[in-house]
Amino acid sequence: MGSADACRHPLTRRQPPARLSHATVENSTSPLALTALPANSHEQESAPHLLRQVGLFDATMIVMGGIIGAGIFINPYVVAQQVHTPMLILGVWIAGGVVAMLGAFVYAELAARRPAVGGQYAYLREAFHPAVGFLYGWVLLLVIQTGGMAAVTVTFARYFLELTSWRISERLLVVVTLVVLTVINCLGVKLGSRMQSVLMVLKIAAIAGLIAAGLFAVRAPHPLLHPLLDRAPSFDLLTAIGAAMVPVLFAFGGWQTTNFIAEEIKDPRKNLSRALVPGVAGVIVLYVGVNFVCVRTLGPQALAETHVPATSVMRLAMGDAGARLIALGITISTLGFLSQSVLTAPRVYFAMARDGLFFQGVAKVTRHTHVPAVAIILQSVWTIVVALSGRYEQILNYVVSMDFLFFGLAGASLFVFRRKETGAGSGYRVPGHPWTTAVFVLACWVVVINTIYRYPTNSLLGFVILLLGLPVYAFWATKQKKAARGTS
Repeated sequence: MGSADACRHPLTRRQPPARLSHATVENSTSPLALTALPANSHEQESAPHLLRQVGLFDATMIVMGGIIGAGIFINPYVVAQQVHTPMLILGVWIAGGVVAMLGAFVYAELAARRPAVGGQYAYLREAFHPAVGFLYGWVLLLVIQTGGMAAVTVTFARYFLELTSWRISERLLVVVTLVVLTVINCLGVKLGSRMQSVLMVLKIAAIAGLIAAGLFAVRAPHPLLHPLLDRAPSFDLLTAIGAAMVPVLFAFGGWQTTNFIAEEIKDPRKNLSRALVPGVAGVIVLYVGVNFVCVRTLGPQALAETHVPATSVMRLAMGDAGARLIALGITISTLGFLSQSVLTAPRVYFAMARDGLFFQGVAKVTRHTHVPAVAIILQSVWTIVVALSGRYEQILNYVVSMDFLFFGLAGASLFVFRRKETGAGSGYRVPGHPWTTAVFVLACWVVVINTIYRYPTNSLLGFVILLLGLPVYAFWATKQKKAARGTS
């Protein structure tokens, strides 16, 4: 990109769908990006556009908020069911943190090279083919984002109703929660990011409180160093560690979502990398801390037997008051995750529509608030449908293989950009590339292979949904080409 201002004016009026922003064309090798720009530059300037209103602190909080949901309060027991010694349990979480940090390195360089709206969608589109980017957006809307949001919204509603004892329908609360978050984020990216930052600070406080209670309020008779292994070194041990890594890597996922709003971050070439690496590092500290106190307080066996490890720790530390406090923490954490999801992911659908690969209304930016309101509403409506249908648990079974398939492809896109050296002056470079990038890509695809091996039916359904996107892409691509010919 020539300058930071070059990507501030995406087309948002009802222009032919082939027309893209100067930022996209200047930095793109995609066939879609080689179409004509508007002849009237004054018209482009006057059209509503995304604004750069998200600073470094808010971006860092968005990184952390995209990772931390309810999983860290629950997932430690899932890992303890696979590996059964403190060192193995903590080692798996540390290994997951290493993979997450490698992912942060990769996405930091991708963000510096392509600070474009849609993030991962833009990387896949320009490195491989527009169809690959479209398929990512397709499964993000139908499966990955909305399925996860539906499950988290239901979790929030249940904890909230338990805390407040309100006599209202859980389904009604699900709808109201998503509507309120949608309205807030439609009022502007600055308001949405500030709300996310406040919730993230509260979330960090809740997790820090859990760690402090486990360290200082509970006597811990459980040794941490012995035994090191729960079985002799073998293929069986290796597969157990691999199985334990799946929920860990899933819990660490989400760092990529901040890249979706690159066009709304101040100085994204610098600030996205500055937000990604410290943000992921902070999450690693919090996650390892939570698992340390769970193992120290409960021991591996009791940890594997409880489905609510955080509540068990707090009940030992502070009785019923502790259990209520952690329930409040989980409620805040789930609400913060939802706020972040409503803020970030709709920018992918917006970018698809701006490329002419989705309904043009989704590319509309509101004149007064400068946000893609239609894209935000679309995602929230579909999330409500999924949540009320009760099918979100089945959809979550498809998420892991789809999510990590595209993580690996995004990592592979860096090899393409490095080979072409497009945007070589981006500044940030992945430490240890190509080896560290290769480890990240390999780890992502090992998760995909393991998921297919362990859950073949669910994985097959996920890939069926993915492949159903191909004829949909063909429809939009044909329509886009016709529109382009009509304007030539």
